[in-house]
Amino acid sequence: MSILPQTLGELRRSQQFSEPRVRNRRVKDEMRDNLITRVRANCPVFPGIVGYDDTVVPQIVNAILSRHNFILLGLRGQAKSRILRALTALLDPQLPYIRGCEIHDNPYAPICRRCRELLDTNPDDAPIAYLSAEDRYVEKLATPDVTIADLIGDIDPIKAAKGGHELGSEYTVHYGLLPRANRGIFAVNELPDLAGKIQVGLFNIMQEGDVQIKGYPVRMPLDVALVFTANPEDYTARGKIITPLKDRIGSEIRTHYPATIEEGIAITAQEAWTERNGHQLQIPSFVSQVIEQIAFVAREDKRIDKRSGVSQRLPISAMENVISNAERRAIRWGEKVVVPRVGDIYAAMPAMTGKLELEYEGELKGADTVVREIIRSAVARTYDKYFHGNSSMNQVVQWFDLGGEIQMRDSASAHEMLHKLRGIQGLLDKLNALGLSGKEPSEVLVSGAEFILEGLYAHKRIGRSEERTFTAGEKQPPREKPRMREEDDEVPDLRRQRRPFN
Repeated sequence: MSILPQTLGELRRSQQFSEPRVRNRRVKDEMRDNLITRVRANCPVFPGIVGYDDTVVPQIVNAILSRHNFILLGLRGQAKSRILRALTALLDPQLPYIRGCEIHDNPYAPICRRCRELLDTNPDDAPIAYLSAEDRYVEKLATPDVTIADLIGDIDPIKAAKGGHELGSEYTVHYGLLPRANRGIFAVNELPDLAGKIQVGLFNIMQEGDVQIKGYPVRMPLDVALVFTANPEDYTARGKIITPLKDRIGSEIRTHYPATIEEGIAITAQEAWTERNGHQLQIPSFVSQVIEQIAFVAREDKRIDKRSGVSQRLPISAMENVISNAERRAIRWGEKVVVPRVGDIYAAMPAMTGKLELEYEGELKGADTVVREIIRSAVARTYDKYFHGNSSMNQVVQWFDLGGEIQMRDSASAHEMLHKLRGIQGLLDKLNALGLSGKEPSEVLVSGAEFILEGLYAHKRIGRSEERTFTAGEKQPPREKPRMREEDDEVPDLRRQRRPFN
């Protein structure tokens, strides 16, 4: 590995950092050049971002190629912050700056007074340090108490007193986050939470490219790429983006939730903590589909507040809890394979209820009841993907109609439950539709059989108690059609019987 230049003289003589295009290249041009290299090599622009290849990513690419400041608008849990942090992949791995400079000044074109004076006296011996791509990303979560001093900076009277400087001197400035992000990316999360008068402070940097501090004639032409995130449904409740600021933002890009179950499963598999130490883990595909389907059903449910949305964190947290419940059972009974069941999904309700904002109707029913009904609908939808007709399960339903019942406890061992499930006529034969041959471990067979029973219950073909005891479904008596007749001698026509007035 070659040693990087440590002084400005060595830097000027190096081939890597001495090219005129690299010496004075601004950060947006740097991002644009590296993006073009990635696109030309057919490399993914944002590795790990799933479901945005045909929608969000092309719009971000266009914004970067246009050298725009841009904002990501979307509901919670749509990977907005993750996308912004992934922008560092478009920055150079090493960036030289004058060592000791708080705003990471360009050695070839310094803007702060200290660095200019340093280069005027002995330029070749000026010490050089380097920033990594991650060091050049500065993020601020917008809150109502953020001040201009936090973002831009302020005059520090203590510096003035100690150094004997005038208050208007650049030596007395205490820099805020924005100047410290010079030659990098500055991200503001939840922009509407920023007070309107603070948003005004961003006008200059976005239009003219400089900032002014505390009314003194200290102008700093910063080199910053500005990116923002916001939840569009929160504008009225938590503030808004003022119109002049929106006008200065180059591109407005809307994010979205996964469009398909497969995309959601891929995101959950990527983000959820599934690599547990100890037991082997095997997650049946139908369990993953039910967990992901829960989020899709919740996003359509009228009892869930659409303005808040249903975060992708819900299936991620639910998957982790489901695995933990199955893991607890495996530890208890000494099972070698951890295999989640549908019963484990009901046990993972604490990972779901806190992530749903309920409307008035949902509040009346309660979060637990709403989530139980959503899980039941998710099981029904997933069941329909494997079993298209109802007639194929007649033998299983008949077993319950003849008085059979079975309790599926999520804490029971797979060996115990499989012994009980074998007594249900034709049940284990239906596992072929789930891609199971019947030779799998007992943990997998129990999970498949329980999914079928939950699917029949979801379609109201069999019944189930709160203790998860499956029984025969409630049979509704057939309704008789009313007979149409003109006269009926047995039933008197009360309309024709009139009492005489007294």
